Amino acid sequence: MSAADPMPALLVAVPVVILACQAGGALLRRLGQPPVVGEIAVGILLGPSLLGWLWPQGQSWLFPESVLPFTSVLGHLGLLVFMFLVGLELDLGALRSRSRTAVAVSQAGMLIPLALGALLAVPLHRSLAPDGVPFLPFALFIAVAMSVTAFPVLARILVDRGLYGTPLGALAMACAAVDDVAAWCLLALVVALTSAGSPLDAVTAAGLTLAFGALILLVVRPLLARWAAWRAGRTNEAVILVLLFSGLSLSALATDLIGVHTLFGAFLFGVATPRGHRRIEASAARFRAVAVPVLLPLFFVHTGLRTEVGALAADPVQWLWAGALLGVAVLGKWGGAAGAARACGRPWRESLSVGALMNCRGLTELVVLNIGLELGVIGPELFTMLVLVALITTAVTAPAVSRLQRRREPAKTPAPEPELAGTGGPRT
Repeated sequence: MSAADPMPALLVAVPVVILACQAGGALLRRLGQPPVVGEIAVGILLGPSLLGWLWPQGQSWLFPESVLPFTSVLGHLGLLVFMFLVGLELDLGALRSRSRTAVAVSQAGMLIPLALGALLAVPLHRSLAPDGVPFLPFALFIAVAMSVTAFPVLARILVDRGLYGTPLGALAMACAAVDDVAAWCLLALVVALTSAGSPLDAVTAAGLTLAFGALILLVVRPLLARWAAWRAGRTNEAVILVLLFSGLSLSALATDLIGVHTLFGAFLFGVATPRGHRRIEASAARFRAVAVPVLLPLFFVHTGLRTEVGALAADPVQWLWAGALLGVAVLGKWGGAAGAARACGRPWRESLSVGALMNCRGLTELVVLNIGLELGVIGPELFTMLVLVALITTAVTAPAVSRLQRRREPAKTPAPEPELAGTGGPRT
């Protein structure tokens, strides 16, 4: 292959990654896991943790330096579409009508892991923070990483277990949606604090982000709703597809220029896009059909190439830190949400099920971790530990919920399966 022309190498790497991730996702799905667990695992195995360790020449041939910028850009495009779809799936009306239990569980499921993560950040900052990283953005980032819930993967698990549309499923979905919105807002603050050259720059970036969010929700969203009611039914689906992609791209550009991250803009535009219109839903399905099976696997491998489990093996202390992170993640999210649900009078089995679902981190956590690594808030060792935490907590969710719900009487009429955005595999 010519070093000057990366296209031949790209035409080898892309199909290998897509096929490997599809195979990993299908295998894990047969084992009762959401496909994203297999795709994350395949991304790690194709990196230095396994392929690069067993056959470094093969990894260098499959992922030469010349091709990595292109796979990274394609994976990031997939992430932009993924975040748009996550925002589109977010039902603001349902969030406004939350029950008292949902309010308590969502608050506990966010505040307790935030607090525990901030406490753990004190010793972590001395041992694992990159040189020159201030404590405040580092502590905020660890707190956010501990509090994330993968809203789309959670929905996929609920569908697979026949719980979508049940009271338990509705409670878990509402809580996860609230926690994800709060986590993205806090992550935007971390990005602003880290990217800003001075406190004034940080305040300016935060203010501009709030102003842009208000513009999207209070101006753009009503305008899009009026356009959808007036013209969407008479507009060609291809035109709607182009308009939606242009809108999410421009929104992503705006947040990038503000000084936060492109993903925030794509997410906000998804929230602003009207729901329930046939042609808009059809265009979103086309996005999903390409971004999830074709582009997102490149992001998983991009993450896997940054994850080196072998680097932890040489130092037992690193594994102790990884165990501490896993313990805090599970205690804060699963324990906090389950305790709040139980305090609101829910049965122990249902409370523990809610906690298990809230503990699912999945792809959302990987997005957060990659942002932290790109910003330099965390280093490669801590990144690897947190990737393992995301993989383990996601893999535990489905079997834990199945075991807890085993004695429940199955629903007489199964809930219809929703169109889910970015759940780690194509809808089946």
